[in-house]
Amino acid sequence: MIAPSPAALREIVDRYERLAADVRRKPAEQELKRALEDAAYTLCVVTGTQEPAQALAAAKERLRDAEGLPTEA
Repeated sequence: MIAPSPAALREIVDRYERLAADVRRKPAEQELKRALEDAAYTLCVVTGTQEPAQALAAAKERLRDAEGLPTEA
């Protein structure tokens, strides 16, 4: 598993979340869907997970740990 810096991980998470919002606004846009799939794949690779939702949760937990923030209950 690749372990990106917190800054790089933040960029990956931000890109995934931005593209997910774009796809919700324009669900028929195939280019956006492909970009979201690519972003989801990258997020899964860097977190060592297989599902985007798990990857997003894992990435956010790593970011909280890196920033010294308390974990969510």
